[in-house]
Amino acid sequence: MSETIETIDAEKEDVATTEGAEESVDAESSEDKPSRQSGVGEDVLVQEGDIAGDYLERLLDLLDYDGDIDLDVEAGRAIVSIDGGEDLEKLVGARGTVLEALQELTRLAVQQETGSRSRLMLDIAGWRADRREELRELGRTTAETVVSSGEKVRLQPMSPFERKVVHDAVAAVDGVRSESEGEDPKRRVVVFPDA
Repeated sequence: MSETIETIDAEKEDVATTEGAEESVDAESSEDKPSRQSGVGEDVLVQEGDIAGDYLERLLDLLDYDGDIDLDVEAGRAIVSIDGGEDLEKLVGARGTVLEALQELTRLAVQQETGSRSRLMLDIAGWRADRREELRELGRTTAETVVSSGEKVRLQPMSPFERKVVHDAVAAVDGVRSESEGEDPKRRVVVFPDA
């Protein structure tokens, strides 16, 4: 067990170094960017999903939680979702914090098996799907407010996933634009009227 933890810690350091290099190239994190794995074959993404599914199944067994694991490939990314169990909301946490941590651990488990960084997306109990709809509505209403008032609006700090959804929603409204400002974990979306 301690060897596994040491291996994961060493991999986290490698991942942190890699992610730091990516962030210096672009201020947005990888989830704010278009898929870099668009050239990765679907069979590789299916393999990532299978590895992630096995890892998460063992986790659910350890926790004695019930849940159905669904694997999919969408937009050049493996998508893994867990649904069905009553206790699953505990694996989401406040504002998805536990979900984000589990997603990162799952990505590390995939990386340990494949040797390459994964961008898989994890959803539990439909939280990410529900949150996406809330954020689309927030982006749309904020954009409309900025259009009518002519004043910029700063939103609360958000995760990269949340910022991406808001940016996309704002982009669908004429007369406004959005940018991210600040440093994680206090990075936020700012919506501006077009000049």
